[in-house]
Amino acid sequence: MLYVEKLYEQLGREKVTQQESELKKHSKDESIHEAVTPDVVCFPESKKDIQMILRIASKYQIAVTAYGAGSGLEGQAIPVQKGISLDFRNMNQILDFSPEDMRITVQPGLMKSELNQFVRQQGLFFAGGPDYDATIGGMAATNASGTRAVRYGVMRDQLLDLEVVLADGMTFHTGTKAKKSSSGYHLTSLFAGSEGTLGIITEITLKLYGIPEYSTVARCTFETPELCAIAAQTIQLKGIPVMRMELIDSVSIGIINEQCGLDFPVNHSLFLEFAGPKNTVAEEVKLASEIMHELGCEDWAAASDPIEKEKLWEARVKLAVSFQHLKELKEIGGDVCVPISQLPKLVSFTRHSMDTSGLKGAIWGHIGDGNFHTSIMFNPNADGEQALAEQTNDAIVKLAIESGGTCTGEHGVGLGKKKFQEAEHGTALEMMRRTKQLYDSKGILNPGKIFS
Repeated sequence: MLYVEKLYEQLGREKVTQQESELKKHSKDESIHEAVTPDVVCFPESKKDIQMILRIASKYQIAVTAYGAGSGLEGQAIPVQKGISLDFRNMNQILDFSPEDMRITVQPGLMKSELNQFVRQQGLFFAGGPDYDATIGGMAATNASGTRAVRYGVMRDQLLDLEVVLADGMTFHTGTKAKKSSSGYHLTSLFAGSEGTLGIITEITLKLYGIPEYSTVARCTFETPELCAIAAQTIQLKGIPVMRMELIDSVSIGIINEQCGLDFPVNHSLFLEFAGPKNTVAEEVKLASEIMHELGCEDWAAASDPIEKEKLWEARVKLAVSFQHLKELKEIGGDVCVPISQLPKLVSFTRHSMDTSGLKGAIWGHIGDGNFHTSIMFNPNADGEQALAEQTNDAIVKLAIESGGTCTGEHGVGLGKKKFQEAEHGTALEMMRRTKQLYDSKGILNPGKIFS
């Protein structure tokens, strides 16, 4: 292929490969979507490298798909039109750090764990993104969030500025280093969550936060998942600024106990974390305990000792690995977000839909901000099970949208949520298509994602 030879010529052979193992690695992510092998993988080390790659791709009209840690759940990193897979593993540097401004600028390939290890020396931490490790660029591109979003917001809320390279090589910054601005269009928010379909992010300037002085973790159980949702809503209405508030339903708890040898009460559970000054946290925990007991909770437990906190939170930590151990089954996962007043209805509907399907299904997630996840397990070798799992998931997403919510609160659209875009956005979807045409007129940036 002529364009591949141009890549070798302009970048050097150490930054370009067609090695079979690398092509296979870059053909998929953690989703169930079909793998597609790229023609070539590039490993840029600078903005200049990316500009060169995109100019070659634009000239020959070759698809370019960004690749971070490969941990996405909706197929964003799958190069559905083959072409170039753009791996950011060598763009992982910290470019600027201003602890006095609680601000840092990094390259997109830096891992979240590496970032927090670096800033912790100054008593700071980065609050965005999921609890598992991921690249900063990948989190920005999908507008990811996680357990701390209930207090700090999603990835979009952590961004001050992005440096972006467009398909034709043009480069610009979307913001400033200031904490806020009322100047011009908010381009930073446009590119956060754009999944590499509008431009390639090469620098990211982030907000940082002070590490809280003190924290307490608590857990309690309820008879139904909708009671958990009501409890989460009540905590919010009372103005208690929880750091984290997570739902894990009884099915998930049972799987966690079985796979990890734990003995958590097998009931629908809320896990909470309170953080701040010690006296304030003590008052918040006391008030939360009173609220939970008034709503009929059982198995209330709270801990401030680091080891005891870890034990209480262990079920949430072991959740993902527990499902990975169910190797004979595959998973269709949902990730919806609704107004918090709609949570009890939707969680109840979800549990009922899973139970009536006859499939093993589990509910968990960041219930404090209206976001929860579903795992519907199916045997890929059993006739009709995958179709039934998809139908069940579709019904849950449909009700979420009808309830004023969204088909995805944090995983993004990618391939899996494309079919819900028109129902959720209506005529606004046409504006998105026009925006895509404006920034990527040849349609080479992550084609086939978000919409066709």
